[in-house]
Amino acid sequence: MEFFADTPRAALFAELIDGVDQIVVPILTACEIVKKLARERGDETASMALSLMQRGQVVAVDIDIALSAATNGLPLADSLIYATAQAHGAVLWTQDADFDGLPGVNYLAKPAAAVSADAPVDA
Repeated sequence: MEFFADTPRAALFAELIDGVDQIVVPILTACEIVKKLARERGDETASMALSLMQRGQVVAVDIDIALSAATNGLPLADSLIYATAQAHGAVLWTQDADFDGLPGVNYLAKPAAAVSADAPVDA
């Protein structure tokens, strides 16, 4: 989200985006990003983000991912995203505190002023 929304934290994710052909994109992440960007930045930005994500390896939820997600203890969307990353041996880069401390996660904490109780999930 930070990269696509061109926030001050976009640079944290720029190198990853440059290697987009090596990125695993859980289908749920694509949905969340497109929905949020369309609402907050407009359809053109959302469309550009979707086009970029489609250059990566877009992964649908299958029964193995669903069963893995059912046992990881995270909220539903987070559990499916994490299970997808784990199934593909991918490192999950996130600012979502729900993932802090989990194996295979690169958690980048948001600055204290940017965190709010009702903030939407970043992907």
